[in-house]
Amino acid sequence: MKKETLKCLIVDDEPIGREALARYVEQIDFLSLVDSCKNALEANNRLKEQEIDLVFLDIQMPMMSGLDWLSTLSNSPLIIFTTAHPQYAVESYQFDAVDYLLKPISFQRFLQAANKAQRFFSSLDRAISEEEDYIFVKTDQQLVKVQVADIVFIESMQNYILFHTATEKIMTLVPLKQALEMLPSDQFLQVHKSYVVAKDKVEAVEGNQLILGGQKVPVSVRLRKGVIDELMRGKLLRK
Repeated sequence: MKKETLKCLIVDDEPIGREALARYVEQIDFLSLVDSCKNALEANNRLKEQEIDLVFLDIQMPMMSGLDWLSTLSNSPLIIFTTAHPQYAVESYQFDAVDYLLKPISFQRFLQAANKAQRFFSSLDRAISEEEDYIFVKTDQQLVKVQVADIVFIESMQNYILFHTATEKIMTLVPLKQALEMLPSDQFLQVHKSYVVAKDKVEAVEGNQLILGGQKVPVSVRLRKGVIDELMRGKLLRK
């Protein structure tokens, strides 16, 4: 599976900085800007709501610095630091950032960092493709093997997630985001903060709901257009 587009988040307390980075992202065909946030709290909320592959992160911000915010994340996206303060470079190494960009950032330097992020995902895709036929899910005292092709959708229930297959339901204590990261990104799609679906299992779209295996899964209003576009991909037959 090849990740053709990296979903990006910009986090910077300065409007001018956010705008400049957004213009750069628009120029690169393998980057897609999901949102721009003015502080770490906004960014934290976006990560809970939507899949993010890459964050362009300022370090020195009010309320919470970029470094402090990263230290609270168990599974962070790839990070490219964007800062006017070179003194944080050494401290930033602990987070395995893709790159460290010093403001003012030229487009050439930005493109270089973006290319590094794309190369990382390409190598990750090759590694995952060798093992994407199944995953192991910890439930009770067992590790249960689940075939990826059997998964219809995944449902988040507070601290648990529930794998729905055609024949059974398997519950495990992991975040939905972690489960999504283990699955092939070209086969699964997050349609709601609490639901991920197998795209090839979608039988119909009914308003703000998807029908899979005779069950209905909600689609959030905010994600609906992107979900429909992803599912249709030029296959919609209309008058």
